[in-house]
Formats: sequence, structure tokens, C-alpha cells
Amino acid sequence: MDSIRSKIKRRLQRFIELDVNGLRSFILSKFLDTKEITVDELHTSITKKYDISRSAIASMVGYIYSKIGVLRSHKESYKTPIVYSLKEEYVDLIKKALESKTSNSAA
Repeated sequence: MDSIRSKIKRRLQRFIELDVNGLRSFILSKFLDTKEITVDELHTSITKKYDISRSAIASMVGYIYSKIGVLRSHKESYKTPIVYSLKEEYVDLIKKALESKTSNSAA
């Protein structure tokens, strides 16, 4: 179990290291702030700060979901959008990774 956490921690750190404009950190912090969110809701809140397309947001959420593995998805029916939420067991890893990003950029 611990080896999975360490793999996810490495993937998360690598994902945040490539964050040049703060968008990746902003998306992860949005997931920390809200319990559940759809791609459309995320796009609406992100476009207030960044100029980015809905498909780019969907792609990034898909990457976080499939490659990093810290998100859970849920769909009520085939007509409703997919709702994403953070897996509770990885909230502390995300907080630490975001804190280290802000402390490294401040230094």
C-alpha cells in the first residue's frame, strides 16, 4: 500500500513541477476546495483567471484521473456529466505537494 502512495506522490510532484503558469496547481486546489465538481463547473471557475478551452480542462482532469490516480469519478446516468472528486486518502499528498510548490516558488 505504501508503495502505491509513493508512486502517486512522485507522479504528483512531477505533474506540479511542470506547472509553468499555475494552472495545474489551481486545478488541484479547486479539487481540494470543492468536494465534487464537473468539467463544466471547473472550466467556468478557471476561465475567470486563465484563458483556456473546455477540452484542455477535460484533458487535464482526465490525466489527473487516469495517470496520477488521485481522483474518483461518478456518473448518475448516461445523460448526466461525470462528477469528479478527490480520493480522501490522497488529500494530504496533494496539500503537501502544493505547499512545497508555493514555498519553492517563493524562495
